[in-house]
Amino acid sequence: MEKQQLLATDNHKYDSVELRRGPSTNGGSSSSKVRHHNSEQSESDTSVVVGGADQITYSWHNVNVYSQPSATGGTGIFRRKKQQSREKHILKNVTGLCRPGELLAIMGASGAGKTTLLNVLTHRNNDKLRVTGDLYVNGRRVDPDALTSRSAYVQQDDLFIGLLTVREQLIFQAMLRMDRFLTKDQRMTRVDEVISELGLTKCSDTKIGVPGRIRGISGGEMKRLAFACEVLTNPPLMFCDEPTSGLDSFMAQNVVAVMKNMAERGKTIISTIHQPSSEVYAMFDRVLLMAEGRVAFLGEVDAAYQFFNRIGLPCPPNYNPADFFISTLAVQPGKEESCKKAITMICDEFIKSEEGINIERAVRENSKEVEPEGYDSQSDVEVRKSPYKASWCTQFRNVLWRSWLEVIREPMLIKVRFIQVMAIALLIGMIYWGQKLTQEGITNINGALFLLLTNMTFQNVFGVVSTFCAQLPIFLREHFNGMYRTDVYFLSKMLAELPFHIFYPFAFVAIAYHMVGFTDDYVNFFICASIVILVANCAISFGYMISCMARNLSVALAISAPFIIPLMLFGGFFLNSGSTPVYLTWLKYLSWFSYGNEALLVNQWKGVESIECNTNQTCFPNGEAVLSFLHYENGSIPNNVLCLVVLILTYRTLAFLALLAKTYRKQ
Repeated sequence: MEKQQLLATDNHKYDSVELRRGPSTNGGSSSSKVRHHNSEQSESDTSVVVGGADQITYSWHNVNVYSQPSATGGTGIFRRKKQQSREKHILKNVTGLCRPGELLAIMGASGAGKTTLLNVLTHRNNDKLRVTGDLYVNGRRVDPDALTSRSAYVQQDDLFIGLLTVREQLIFQAMLRMDRFLTKDQRMTRVDEVISELGLTKCSDTKIGVPGRIRGISGGEMKRLAFACEVLTNPPLMFCDEPTSGLDSFMAQNVVAVMKNMAERGKTIISTIHQPSSEVYAMFDRVLLMAEGRVAFLGEVDAAYQFFNRIGLPCPPNYNPADFFISTLAVQPGKEESCKKAITMICDEFIKSEEGINIERAVRENSKEVEPEGYDSQSDVEVRKSPYKASWCTQFRNVLWRSWLEVIREPMLIKVRFIQVMAIALLIGMIYWGQKLTQEGITNINGALFLLLTNMTFQNVFGVVSTFCAQLPIFLREHFNGMYRTDVYFLSKMLAELPFHIFYPFAFVAIAYHMVGFTDDYVNFFICASIVILVANCAISFGYMISCMARNLSVALAISAPFIIPLMLFGGFFLNSGSTPVYLTWLKYLSWFSYGNEALLVNQWKGVESIECNTNQTCFPNGEAVLSFLHYENGSIPNNVLCLVVLILTYRTLAFLALLAKTYRKQ
């Protein structure tokens, strides 16, 4: 793609799909004063949400960030006296603003506070921090949800479902993030425009890709796709977290050109940037230089040269100014004291400089907190009621569509699982081939029945344990962006996989049932298949619960087996149901092995009137005797089926609550 193609703009394109906005006065919108954690809010500090506005001026005043002190010390016999770590001052009285039509670059050495400042401005990842200070949007206060609805955040990590194509990803975003009143045709038109504007036409029907598994689009195309997802709704305020990381200089220049292009359309764009080239640096309108958590300079790009010249630190000719500023404001190993003194001097000089005074004055003017004329309070109530642009049904339909595409676009995985089911079923069938109703056959048949349960359990638990925890970062990002609810995501994932969770157990029983020689009756066969399907879905529900509770896939895999083994031991095969220790009886009620085994045994032996006996040893004359020996003489298939259904619902409810708990964040 030619650089000129990215820089070329047709202003009418962004206006072809008109987005509904509330009334605005002087480009006004609502704003925010945010108090975090220990800061108190009075009655007069009630937050109001962002009203409709075409342009946003975002300012922040005296923002301070402190790390929360944590207690350190061992536990148990190695426990030592706890030591309270000191609170660390990360950001120190940071003040600044960004106006419509400006591209503001936040720069600084590692540890300068760039990402922390961006997190404060976007109300993200602040749970373990104490934040004080004032944030304003056009001079009025706003809560985090309202700011999210009026802004876009291009994060550093590009998280996508790799099995979708570029166009499908944008369609999914358009259906869930654009205003409700827009028709599908208007949304698709907007998708086509964004694809064209960001130079994604050639790769629009290419899968995004999964590293190491599926070859997809390039790194530059991935970054432009991240921008495309955010600009679909034409937001007036955009945040970008190091958008050029991992890109070569040419692609980095193209990405910044996209940002510059959007800023020229009147958007307010704030971005952290890491080590930009001189060409990229020249594209910025304003630059915010940070060092040791303080503002070293904020102003026009050219004014930065003049400021450093005035304080006796001129940038050498033919030298990348970004590299010069970053190296000047960095704390070099072995020279910590002198570097910190120099940084303090630079920051103090900026506060006293004309640029610093102008910034302070501009921020104060932008924080008058006067409600604009024509402010639509009713729209604010609607935003506060629901942060989602799409209705529940629309969310469900589109998330289910994406989840189904994920399932069917893994044909190799589908084939491998089917081959696995067939292979194990044939193996069991050959090992237990043609069992007869003899005394020896009783043990073999009971063992084969329990093996059906065991295989269905381990195969399904480890097959779904990655369902939620592997995609947790994607889910949390999209959920916090107001795309869909937690229950929508949970139900969609379950329903997309449900057909296979019914087909595989049925195929497994269909292959093994007649090979082993279970009761030769079609009614008994379908009852057995239904029970195995319920057991498989119990195991799947348990796997969902582990997946939602675990922090990551490694933890989920590590804890699955230790939780399954006790439930299997109390399933009635390894330990007779009548000899379960009283203090461990409760485990039996949590075990699908217990209900499934009892139901299968009753289905197998109920109605068997005679069993062959060719020895002088004690024999089981009929099926009732076998069930009595196993303490299942009063067993009921409907009761056990009901218990299995209750277990499925219970484990899935716990899984949903665990997933829901991960979506709560401190504001």
